[in-house]
Amino acid sequence: MLASRSWLSRPLHERSTRLFLGVLLASLAVVTLLNLALPAGHTLHVSTYTVTLLGKYLCYALLAVAVDLVWGYLGILSLGHGAFFALGGYAMGMYLMRQIGDRGVYGHPVLPDFMVFLDWQSLPWYWHGFDMAWFAFLMVLLAPGLLALVFGFLAFRSRVTGVYLSIITQALTFALMLAFFRNEMGFGGNNGLTDFKELLGVDLTDDATRLGLFLATGVALALGYLLCRAIVASKLGRVCVATRDAEARTRFLGYRVERFQLFVFVVSAMLAGVAGALYVPQVGIINPGEFSPIFSIEIVLWVALGGRGTLYGAVIGALLVNYAKTVFTGVMPDAWLFALGGLFVLVTVLLPRGIAGLLAYRRPRRAAPDPSTTPREASA
Repeated sequence: MLASRSWLSRPLHERSTRLFLGVLLASLAVVTLLNLALPAGHTLHVSTYTVTLLGKYLCYALLAVAVDLVWGYLGILSLGHGAFFALGGYAMGMYLMRQIGDRGVYGHPVLPDFMVFLDWQSLPWYWHGFDMAWFAFLMVLLAPGLLALVFGFLAFRSRVTGVYLSIITQALTFALMLAFFRNEMGFGGNNGLTDFKELLGVDLTDDATRLGLFLATGVALALGYLLCRAIVASKLGRVCVATRDAEARTRFLGYRVERFQLFVFVVSAMLAGVAGALYVPQVGIINPGEFSPIFSIEIVLWVALGGRGTLYGAVIGALLVNYAKTVFTGVMPDAWLFALGGLFVLVTVLLPRGIAGLLAYRRPRRAAPDPSTTPREASA
């Protein structure tokens, strides 16, 4: 028990972790204060719309941390984490749809509106249980976790690595996108799930609910970051880095590499599912577009821009890219993807280690002792 406690609390002794958590919690407090304490007409007032937008950015930041865990420390370039994000979102969306009840357009007490429109006679078996919050929240973790477990077991046991694994993960999310687009799957087809009313008995359109979701997302990001840092700083993390750098040598030393890969991959998928679940009530919709392979590739760009293998760099990249996307899609919506591609090329050429690498380079370092001097001379 004591060993596990030290393993989980080890990241709190890291300067970078304390700095990250301090900035995150201070930002949450400032946004909350500016939203509640200042009137709507004040220059520094943060509107509810902005709070919701920031909450969406934090969801993306948690998703980027999940991708950086497997790519930065395990060497697995996953182009399918959008699928885990979407599965967590659909689990939350199904719960929110069941909470509508007879307040829908067609007034059916059990069936969602899209099922009534498609002339469904009864609720599909896989929708049962989503009227209970604990079951839905459990499925937020289990749905992406089980998919990652099955997929990872088959892939890692077969020792599929490199670009081949990336292509398979991309094929997985593309297949799920095609499946969820079909109306007979029972997930709303291309329209997805929307028109949510309440969460845990509170109105989703209420300003206090929006602020609460923003704060909950910030706390989830902090906990997810701590979990990933605990994994990275442990013996498990060192084995993961060894696997990333020299998988064959790590196997030769006697480690069952596929077990380590599978565990970290499943944890990363669950974190992505939590990010998707927090994303849906704030955005108000979940549709098959979240399974798009382009979205998964965009997540990788966030991590590369911020700095692969740092975790906090993934957060920086996700926040900056999505803020830029919000700005540039309003100014030049047709050219945004070209701007994103140019930004990625620029960072790859000038900042191969991302923004986090630039920050580490600019950080003052202690001068290394001259190896030609003896220890006694160096101390003198």
